[in-house]
Amino acid sequence: MSDPKPSKVQEPPGSPEQSSTSASAEEEPPYSVYNKREKWFLVLLIAASGLFSPLTANVYFPAIPTIANAFHKSTELINLTVTMYMVFQGISPMFFGALADYVGRRLIYAACLAILSVSCVGLALTPTNAYWLLMVLRCLQAAGSTSTIALGAGVIGDIAEPYERGGFMGAYQTGPLIGPAIGPIIGGALAGSLGWRSIFWFLVIAAGIACIFVLLFLPETLRSIVGDGSIKPSPFLRPVIPIVAGYKKTNEDGTRQLENTKTARKRFRNPLTLLLYPDIPLLLFFNGTVSAVYYAVTATISSLFVEVYPFLTETEVGLCFLCIGGGMTIGSLISGTILDREWRSVSKEYREKKMREKGGEAAVAEIDIKKARDDPDFPIEYARLRVIPYIMIFYVGAVIGYGWCMQAATHISAPLIMQFIIGITSILVLNAAQTVTVDLAPTQSSSVSACNNLFRGGLGAVLTSVIDLVLKALNPGWTYVLFGLVCAVLTPLVWVVIKIGPGCRQKRREKEQRENQKA
Repeated sequence: MSDPKPSKVQEPPGSPEQSSTSASAEEEPPYSVYNKREKWFLVLLIAASGLFSPLTANVYFPAIPTIANAFHKSTELINLTVTMYMVFQGISPMFFGALADYVGRRLIYAACLAILSVSCVGLALTPTNAYWLLMVLRCLQAAGSTSTIALGAGVIGDIAEPYERGGFMGAYQTGPLIGPAIGPIIGGALAGSLGWRSIFWFLVIAAGIACIFVLLFLPETLRSIVGDGSIKPSPFLRPVIPIVAGYKKTNEDGTRQLENTKTARKRFRNPLTLLLYPDIPLLLFFNGTVSAVYYAVTATISSLFVEVYPFLTETEVGLCFLCIGGGMTIGSLISGTILDREWRSVSKEYREKKMREKGGEAAVAEIDIKKARDDPDFPIEYARLRVIPYIMIFYVGAVIGYGWCMQAATHISAPLIMQFIIGITSILVLNAAQTVTVDLAPTQSSSVSACNNLFRGGLGAVLTSVIDLVLKALNPGWTYVLFGLVCAVLTPLVWVVIKIGPGCRQKRREKEQRENQKA
């Protein structure tokens, strides 16, 4: 009988030959050469870079009244710069995310941070009689800052197994979610003391430092270039200081064939093709709606709190953002634990079911929960999404409660508590959706995250562009009742995705196999 090791490399995951092989799962090469500590280093590095997407958006909010006065424009027109920011927040990751899935993560990361830094220089120098330039540069700023979210999700998809991905994704989102917590405080403090231009000079410096750190320490992780991380890429794709670099590791026995861990290089793929099967667009539409309502809350905090609580200063209004931002940060930290726990729980149920079907301990060798990525029958959608409907009960209740607290002008603590609950529950939903989309399209993790941004940014832009009109027509109480009920009506889409998801996954898998055969 021939040596099982070559056949194991040659056979596709999950094939009958692979299942019948006597070699155990331990003989398979690991998904990534990075150990747990190195993975956490990379996650923290990309989390720090991902901070700029929400920071750039939220640092601007407390300064909106000041900027409106400086440019002699209405608050509605300055809010239009927020709307355009969100439009480009949705569009630009579609390009940069797809590009990162083709040429690599590292250089695109550095390029986006450089674009952000340069655009902030322009914003800091914009004359107050050039409203059009403010609008254009805000769009360019969005293009650079928001793409880092999709790129970070791509890195996690490259290095993390599905069973550990939830924890990494939750920790990764902590960086981007510190932005809503500290951004308004920084913006309010800078605008109130040094003027609104100082906000953009602060971003120039911070983004420049982040770009340097990426160039110094971030290795290339795209699996079609470096495989499991052990393949040495071209010089431009290597970190200047390779404290974490898989290609520098040596084999203990010298027998491992590293080239077999490399995914075949694929042609540039249009990320919109991911929307051809209904499971992903349905989930992203629901997720985008939840995100849009969250934006409808944050975008109006400054104007509503100044109106309802006129004794607040700019800095104090900025502090009011701490509750919703802090809630999202805490929610992100616990979401990883919840997602990984749910994955283990469903994996255990699935394992026991398969053992009952196949009988006895013979099934154990064939069902490794850590290798669920190779099992087309594993209920990924159910494992990730089954808790969302219960979370939505609290989310909808908090949104409606927040509206009526503002309408009744209650003590300021009441709407702040509602904001905190909105922050926790919204990020639990958003993280679950983000993680499952990466699970569903692991070879296009940046692209599918960009599609997520497209829905979130697009729906958020639509809602923020009309939120002032809706508030004036309905008042805060009924406005947020309307938004909460829309989210409640759309929640059953989660169960639809759980139902149709496995079939859509099978069709995507078959399509990818046909494309690989043609290549």
